[in-house]
Amino acid sequence: MGKLYSISEFAKKVNVSPTTLRRWDNSGEFKAKRRESGHRYYDESDVRSLLNLTPLNARKVIVYCRVSSHGQKDDLESQVKAMDAYCINSGI
Repeated sequence: MGKLYSISEFAKKVNVSPTTLRRWDNSGEFKAKRRESGHRYYDESDVRSLLNLTPLNARKVIVYCRVSSHGQKDDLESQVKAMDAYCINSGI
């Protein structure tokens, strides 16, 4: 059996808040497994399942770059390039 995650560990792994995971579990949208004590837990198959089920448009990301003066225009262009690279590497 693979690694088991508590709700907080799983939330960090899939970048969703624990409150959202509880709500999804209660609504049946994404069910957690339960220990005998009633505590929720997740495993690696849940990670794969959730990451594959999450639609790309479910979350919007806004990237913002700015400089304080026109003289820093070159700095702005380098910020934009850095943010483009970050977004591409992060799959955003």
